[in-house]
Amino acid sequence: MIEIPTLLEARSVQSKRLTTRVLFSGPEDGVPIFFIHGSLSAATWFEETMQRLPKFFRAIAPDLRGYAGADPAAVVDATRGTKDFSDDLAALMDELGIEAAHMVGHSLGGGVLWQFLADYPQRVLSLTQVSPSSPFGFGCCKADGSPCFEDGAGSGAAAVNPEFVKLLMGKDSSTGSDFSPLNILNTFVWKPPFQPTRLGDYMATVFAQHTGDKSYPGDVVPSPNWPGVAPGRYGSTNALVPTRQANPLGFCDVEAKPPVLWVHGADDLVVSDASMFDLGSLGKLGFLPSWPGEEVFPPQPMVTQTSQALDRYEANGGSVERYVVRNCGHTAYIEKPEEFDAVFHAFLMKHVSVTEAS
Repeated sequence: MIEIPTLLEARSVQSKRLTTRVLFSGPEDGVPIFFIHGSLSAATWFEETMQRLPKFFRAIAPDLRGYAGADPAAVVDATRGTKDFSDDLAALMDELGIEAAHMVGHSLGGGVLWQFLADYPQRVLSLTQVSPSSPFGFGCCKADGSPCFEDGAGSGAAAVNPEFVKLLMGKDSSTGSDFSPLNILNTFVWKPPFQPTRLGDYMATVFAQHTGDKSYPGDVVPSPNWPGVAPGRYGSTNALVPTRQANPLGFCDVEAKPPVLWVHGADDLVVSDASMFDLGSLGKLGFLPSWPGEEVFPPQPMVTQTSQALDRYEANGGSVERYVVRNCGHTAYIEKPEEFDAVFHAFLMKHVSVTEAS
C-alpha cells in the first residue's frame, strides 16, 4: 500500500460497513464537520482546509470506499449509484457517535453528498459543495438529465482513457505523456500555472487509488451504442453514471432542508458545461472523429444542471448561497485558500448555533 504523508491525526476506523483511514483535526468535543473528497484523491487533499477552520470545529475526513486507506476488498456496487458511499458515511457517523454534522463535498464527494442529503437529511446541519458533480451524474447526459443512451454508453469506465489508466497503474510520475497523472493534475485539475506546494503528497493519493475492473476505472461491457462500450457494475466512476442515479433531485424534496453553499471555479475543466472529461465535449471539439453529433451525445451542461437543481431546492424552501472563484480551476480550497475560507467560514458561522460553538 502507498504511504500517504499526513499533517493530521490519522486513524483506521471500522464501521458496520467499511474499515478506512480517517483524518481528524480539532477538539474531540468540537462541532463535527465532515469533508468528502473527490476522484483520484483522498482525505489528504482537505488537510490544510481542516487546519484553517475556527478552533471549535471537529473536522473529520474519511477515505472513500475504493480510495487510499479504505479496505481494498470493499468494492463499490455501481448499480446503486452513489448509495454505497452515502451509506458508508452514515455508518461512520454511527461508529463515531455523531448524530448530525456540517458537510463539505468536492467533485465525486459532492455527488455523494447530494445522495446523502436525500437519504439522511436529518444528519446534515449545512452543506458546502465545491465543484460538485452534477446531481444527474457525469457523462452521457442531456440537459434535462436524461441519458443519451439507456445503457450509459460513453460514461463511467467507458469514458476513461486507457493510456491514463496504464500510467496510473504503473505509478508513472513523469510528464512524458499528455495522459500521465501528473500532467492531468497540472493541466486540468488546477488552473495552470498554479501548482500546490504539497503536489508530491497529492500524487501519493493518486497512486493510492484502488485500481482494476472492480475499482478504478471499473468494468465495461460491449454496447451497440457509441463509442461501443458501456459502464459495468463496479467502481466509483461507474457509480456516477447518469442511468444509475435513481432519484437525482431527491434532495430537493426532503422536508428538513439545511442551508447550502455552492462554490465553483470559473475555469474548472473537470466539472463544467464543457468538461474535458465528457465525451460529448471532446467530440464537439473534434477530438473524437466518430462522435455521433450534438443531437445524439451533447456535452453535458454540468454546472447549469447544478444551478437549476439548486433553484428547485430554493423554490421548495431551501436556502442557497453561490460563489464563483475567478481565475480558478477544480480545487478552489487548494488554489485560492484565503478567498475560499472567507466565504466558507462566513457561511459556517451563520449556521452554527451558540450551543454548538460553546
